Amino acid sequence: MFAVLKTGGKQYKVQSGDVLRVEKLAADAGEKVQFNEILMLGGDKPVIGAPLVEGAAVQAEVVDQVKGDKVIKFVKRRRKHGSKRTVGHRQQLTLLRVTEILEKGGEKSGVKAAVGAGSVASVASAAAEAKAPAKKAKANAEAPKKAAPKKAAKADQGGDDLKKLSGVGPALEKKLNDAGITTYAQIAAWTEADIADMDEKLSFKGRIEREGWVDQAKELAKG
Repeated sequence: MFAVLKTGGKQYKVQSGDVLRVEKLAADAGEKVQFNEILMLGGDKPVIGAPLVEGAAVQAEVVDQVKGDKVIKFVKRRRKHGSKRTVGHRQQLTLLRVTEILEKGGEKSGVKAAVGAGSVASVASAAAEAKAPAKKAKANAEAPKKAAPKKAAKADQGGDDLKKLSGVGPALEKKLNDAGITTYAQIAAWTEADIADMDEKLSFKGRIEREGWVDQAKELAKG
């Protein structure tokens, strides 16, 4: 029996015992995780999802957190003030061993769901809030009107319209603001390491280099 699962925007055909590498998951070596996005179950009686197979799941054990082969990218812009840049990147991956394919009852198994590493911050935040609900409720009760003015003040104090950058809309601007990026000067100062870190942290998948945000930010920062 085999299953076709979806994770990290890719599809994988797996059988029990298979070892595969997927985009990094928020899990440690030795942990057991479960994939719930199952597109198809194969065997004597194949089942095709619409789009997912209800109740089906694939369980796997995390073997290790690894890195893929190094990829070298050369970027050259043919402009009046063109630029050239060479960037190396190694994709962070999770090595898994498939342990079981469930045709039904996946939602009741109790095994930790396989979550992309890009969601680690939100998972950690949710865990922290669950540990101290009383403290959070007390803070909200004591100063219910202070949070909104503080957020508005942050937007007014030197924040730039990041939507002027190529390919940046309201959703991407919010992602950047949530990560503490609010001005052109911050983006203009990014190093290659910063770009790689932001690509991975915010799942931009090379958008920063592809759209030329750093060069654009430098021009916009000049006013």
